[in-house]
Amino acid sequence: MKIGAFFNWQNHLDWERYNSRGSEPPKVADAQIYEEELHLADLVEPLGFDTYWAIDHYVTPYGMTGGVMQHLSHIAGRTKRIDVGTMVLVLPWYHPMHVVHQISALDNQLQGRGLTLGVGRGAAVREFSSFGIPMGDARGRYNETLEVINLALTQEFFSFQGEHFTIPETSVRPRFRNPERLRAGMKSGWASPPSLPLAANAGLGMLLTNQESWEDYRKDVAMFNGIRRENGWEPEQPTVVVRAACAEDSAEAWSLMATYALEGQASSSNHYQLDDTERLRNTKGYEQYAAVGALTFTDEQILEAAAKPQAWGTPDEVYERLLHIQAMTGASEFVLNFRFGTMPVEAAERSMRLFAQEVLPRLHSLDAKLGPELDGSQPVE
Repeated sequence: MKIGAFFNWQNHLDWERYNSRGSEPPKVADAQIYEEELHLADLVEPLGFDTYWAIDHYVTPYGMTGGVMQHLSHIAGRTKRIDVGTMVLVLPWYHPMHVVHQISALDNQLQGRGLTLGVGRGAAVREFSSFGIPMGDARGRYNETLEVINLALTQEFFSFQGEHFTIPETSVRPRFRNPERLRAGMKSGWASPPSLPLAANAGLGMLLTNQESWEDYRKDVAMFNGIRRENGWEPEQPTVVVRAACAEDSAEAWSLMATYALEGQASSSNHYQLDDTERLRNTKGYEQYAAVGALTFTDEQILEAAAKPQAWGTPDEVYERLLHIQAMTGASEFVLNFRFGTMPVEAAERSMRLFAQEVLPRLHSLDAKLGPELDGSQPVE
C-alpha cells in the first residue's frame, strides 16, 4: 500500500484580522508558516513516505500554496524519490493551455517519477471572484478544460471550440514525458452528489478528500465502480485522505486530534462561506451546498464527525483505524494530514516520526484490496 502526506499551509490565527480587514500585522507571519511547512515537507521523503500531495488555494489564510502546480514544481526540486499529486487542481480557475503546459513541465521535471492529477471544480467564491470567474460557469469550464487535457495528452497538434474557450491548432512543449500514465491516473474529488456520476462516466479515478463519513464513502465507491462497470471499465481503488495524530499515549493523540481538528473545520467554514446560503442557492451548480450551509453544529458534533473517525492514537491504534478505513473504502493509497489548525510544528513532527517508525512499514506490507461489495457488482445499500 502507498502512503503519502500533505499539509495545509494554513495561518489559522489570522482569520479575525483578515475578516475585519485589520491593518495590524498578523499574529503569526505567513513567512513563518512557510518555514514550518517546508520543514515538514522536507521530512516526507527521508521518513519513507511514497508521495507528497498539494492543495490549490489562494486569497485567504485557509491554504496559502499560491497554486498547486507551482508548489509541486518546487517540491519536485527539493526531492529525488517520491511521487507527487494534486489535491486538487481546480480546473475552472485557469485557461486550459496554462494547465496543460504546467502539467507537461512538471511531468518532465520529475524525470520519470509519478504525477497524479486530482482535479476538481472548487467551491470558494472568494477564489472565483479574485480571478474574475463566475462560480456559475465552474462546471462548464471544468468540463472543457478536462477535454483539452485529454486532447493534449493524446494528440501532438489539437484545437478546441467550446462555450468558454476557443483554442486554434496548437501543441504543448515540452512534450509530455508520460502521457499515457498521466491520463490513466487522473482522479476526481467531489463534495456534491451530482459530481460523482460525472467523474465516473468521464473515466476518472477516485480521490476521497475526507468530506463525508467512511460509511457514505463506502456507498460512493460502490456506486462509482458500478458506473465504471456499465461503461465496460475495471473497478478502481480510491486514494483516501485522512487526518492523523500518532503518539505513545492515546490521550495525548486524542488531544492533538480534537483540539486542532476543530480549528481546521473552523478555517474551512471561514474559507468556503457555506453559511451564505442565499448566494449558494442562486449559483448554478452549487445549489445543493445551500442545504449544508444552513446546518449548524456543536463542537461535540464536529468532533464526532471530523475527529473520532480519523487515524489517531498509539501506533497500534492508528494502524487499526487505518485498516478499518481501508476496508470501508478499498483505498490503495492513504494521504495523511499530520498538521491542521494551529498545531505546533514540533507536535506534528513527533507524530510523523512515530508514525513512520511504527506504522508505515506495516502499511507498506499490507495487501490493500477492494472488497467485493465495493467493485460495483452488487447493488448499493
